[in-house]
Amino acid sequence: MATNWAPDSWTAHEARQLPDYPDAAALTAATQTLRGYPPLVFAGEARNLTHDLARVAAGEAFLLQGGDCAESFAEFHPNNIRDTFRVILQMAVVLTFASKLPVVKLGRMAGQFAKPRSAPTEVIDGVELPSYRGDNVNDIAFTLDGRQPDPDRMIRGYNQSAATQNLLRAFAQGGYANLAQVHRWTHDFMGRSPWAKKYTETADRIGEALEFMAACGIDPETVPQLAQTSFYTSHEALLLPYEEAMTRQDSLTGDWYDTSAHFLWIGDRTRFEGSAHVEFLRGIGNPIGLKCGPSLEPDALLRMLDTLNPARVPGRITLITRYGYDKIEAAFPRLLRAVTREGHPVVWSCDPMHGNVVKAANGYKTRPFDRILAEVRGFFAIHRAEGTHAGGIHAEMTGQNVTECTGGAVDVTEQSLADRYHTHCDPRLNASQSLELAFLLAEMLNAEMAERRKVAA
Repeated sequence: MATNWAPDSWTAHEARQLPDYPDAAALTAATQTLRGYPPLVFAGEARNLTHDLARVAAGEAFLLQGGDCAESFAEFHPNNIRDTFRVILQMAVVLTFASKLPVVKLGRMAGQFAKPRSAPTEVIDGVELPSYRGDNVNDIAFTLDGRQPDPDRMIRGYNQSAATQNLLRAFAQGGYANLAQVHRWTHDFMGRSPWAKKYTETADRIGEALEFMAACGIDPETVPQLAQTSFYTSHEALLLPYEEAMTRQDSLTGDWYDTSAHFLWIGDRTRFEGSAHVEFLRGIGNPIGLKCGPSLEPDALLRMLDTLNPARVPGRITLITRYGYDKIEAAFPRLLRAVTREGHPVVWSCDPMHGNVVKAANGYKTRPFDRILAEVRGFFAIHRAEGTHAGGIHAEMTGQNVTECTGGAVDVTEQSLADRYHTHCDPRLNASQSLELAFLLAEMLNAEMAERRKVAA
């Protein structure tokens, strides 16, 4: 357990990116209500994820983390949850089949409601109002009432997270994830993608393998792993009053766990020495992530790692790089070498989304697919050069047929962005682009595994 720590010790530190609630009594009432609600996840599940991530850190597995940029109350629907889940399953199958590595599946789901902003207010047509900070805080509608931070939104966010978590458990454990269903995970609208055809070929080979195994007496009834999967949830631990209210002491170990998700991460804007967010996360037993951008110096990162993981527990820390396709090769090796030299057992994961946002000529924010892919290739190339393991991918994506990121085999152009631009915050990969990324990732993983086998020989 962390020393000199309590769930509320963050309040004595500098807290950035938190809303200024106008009604302190209402905030207290909302957090007291949340403290009486059941946990959304359990300490044992979080420990299982730490164990799985330790395998990733050792090069024995791969981390696939994906989901919405920001979940919303308006788009809450079981079909949307199912569609994102099924694309993550498709991506995981492609990666596992190609690399022969188990894939740890971690959704940006069931709690990704709060978003950091570059400024506390925004101005539209001469009117200045508080910035939209996610549906857990205020409304995306640009009105004075809607933009006021409302603590009761945390309770609505909890209820939606609970329903989402319940459905994800049912999908993961109730038969939907059965490998025998691998053909049924493909969306109808993906039919014109060349990668959908390649996925069908992969699914055919998996089906043949399952038929052979069944003939040998190995089927989902005898081996439950064929019929179900482990699926974990994650979000940025940004709204600290909510995270504190969801923190419980484990009855078995006495350790504290944030029961709002299995995995929490600290963003680039709240990752600094003396940060309230760092103080909060250092005391919880969950595995945690840390976004690493161009502003992070190696010495500062090493001090952060000593604070967050002084015992150097494998699987405890995932470092999520977010540089941009044109900066990663110059900036990332310094961090990688420093962490490797000091022997910290971390998972290295690549977020190729946040550093590659551009504004199209028609005013829409977008992320060109070729830039996303270029950053991922740079990430893998650096690891190969350094003899380390490219451990994971962190992507903002959806199972819906949106037009938010340009490019990909089913080309989304700047002119077509407006067709189905639905995001509440930043642009997401659609289902076709996500599957395409998975196949390209599989090629890179294959190259890495071949290099490792050559070195071992």
